[in-house]
Amino acid sequence: MKRNDSSPSTSAMPITGTTRVFLILGDPIAQVRAPEAFNHLFRRHGVDAVLVPAHVAPKDLEGFVRYVLAARNIEGLWLAIPHKTAMVALLDRCDRLGRSAGAVNAARRNPDGSLEGALFDGVGFVKALDHFGVPVSSRRALVVGVGGGGVAIAASLAERGAARVALYDSTPRRTDAVAHKLSREFDVDVVSLNRPDPAGFDFVVNATPLGLKSGDPLPFDVDRLDAGAVVVDILMKNQPTPLLQACQARGIVAHPGFEMMVQQVPEYLSFFGFDDIAQAVQADPRDVRTLFVSP
Repeated sequence: MKRNDSSPSTSAMPITGTTRVFLILGDPIAQVRAPEAFNHLFRRHGVDAVLVPAHVAPKDLEGFVRYVLAARNIEGLWLAIPHKTAMVALLDRCDRLGRSAGAVNAARRNPDGSLEGALFDGVGFVKALDHFGVPVSSRRALVVGVGGGGVAIAASLAERGAARVALYDSTPRRTDAVAHKLSREFDVDVVSLNRPDPAGFDFVVNATPLGLKSGDPLPFDVDRLDAGAVVVDILMKNQPTPLLQACQARGIVAHPGFEMMVQQVPEYLSFFGFDDIAQAVQADPRDVRTLFVSP
């Protein structure tokens, strides 16, 4: 029987010999919020599945993946930092966004034994913009930071039809390469900047870790933002971040990264075959939102 309650459940999960097992890999792993969200959904919808965190060092990733997926009841992997990029080389197939960004959030073992990956960071981001009522098509965007999250966001903005996507990072050679690759893949004007000037952009994204540590500088000059610009800081810790506080002081609309995570949840569920739960969460994500926003 499926549970109908809408509040997060605190009851214990029954683990049996029939339980479908999924792992989330990271180094470190203590910071991940996915197990509490997905295990809550499995409980709520009466699904015999569990998501378990696994602390895996980068040097051990390939061997771990090969051996752990030999267990027939372990059906797939969530990928956290720093494994999103390295996982791509271990896949047999990958979706377009994952190929373009060179990173994946998840990998599943298909019935034929092949390993397939997909990337949801950018999908979650543009769905979050939809939730906020921020249009993407024909708009100009600046993404500051081209790590895994930043590249994924830039790829999804290009796929969604942004008029121009500008990238800035402290590694110019990598930034130039990413801009060239995304321009060619999506036939969109994707450019690399030599400084993170937000002037002239409709929305600006902080995809750097700046703001996690006390004393971090702002990722860009908030005074240079256009009056009608929208800012998204994908950090989810230390809320409100210094960037969000600075935007608030200037009267600039700014959002934290929680909604980006909320909007990824149905994508993960659908990828791993939980279509009914995915549709339910997409229709009403309130309890998932509460889980991510709570400390």
